[in-house]
Amino acid sequence: MKWFPLAALGAACLFSLTAQAAGDAAAGETKIAACAACHGTDGKATGPIYPNLAGQNAPYLEGALKAYRDGQRSGGMSAIMAPQAAALSDQDIADIAAYYSSLTP
Repeated sequence: MKWFPLAALGAACLFSLTAQAAGDAAAGETKIAACAACHGTDGKATGPIYPNLAGQNAPYLEGALKAYRDGQRSGGMSAIMAPQAAALSDQDIADIAAYYSSLTP
């Protein structure tokens, strides 16, 4: 019976991953105009101070964008990113993350 709590935790983790709103990469491609100025339409940064986003993990991108939008991420590029993310909905963020994660690094 000691394995039951561990199995339940594992199942809960799997369920939480599938319960997240799935992003639509095709829709995301139409929403990256502001992103592309620094991160490129192909996810390859336009300058050395910007990170490449092509092939990046979608949940990571979603979390980072939501943190910028919600004022939970500071320092570094937050002065640029927070205003860019401010108007994005959760679905916009999921779509953009799906698009950039679908690209080949």
